Amino acid sequence: PAPDQPTAPLPGRLTAAAALTALEGLALAGLGIYMLFVGIAGDADSPQQAETGGLTLIALAALPLVAARGLRLARRWSRGPALITQLMALPVAWTLYTTGGAMIAAAAALAATAVAVVALLVNPTATEALGIGRTAS
Repeated sequence: PAPDQPTAPLPGRLTAAAALTALEGLALAGLGIYMLFVGIAGDADSPQQAETGGLTLIALAALPLVAARGLRLARRWSRGPALITQLMALPVAWTLYTTGGAMIAAAAALAATAVAVVALLVNPTATEALGIGRTAS
């Protein structure tokens, strides 16, 4: 097989974790692009702050997107960045929750996704597929 291709089929849990992590990365990138355009169009209260925030979100989107690709390719290193992404998502979900209104639904979705990905990534099936916990013989 090619160097980028896993040799064994990917477990469903790892595929689901990769998909959810990629979805988080795409959501961050999408929000960043939106904020960037709002800032450029001058529709924000502070265009400079909107542009800076948009660029920051686009840069932050790289972590879950790279982690998702690594998970999809069953790379051992990818679990750390994927778990870090979920740990960063939980305080964001809390902040959204405390904002109230429609943000409560977004908070619930983000928190549920983060908890699900953590559960998927610590599952023995996923850790085995990533080669974590194996001892050298």
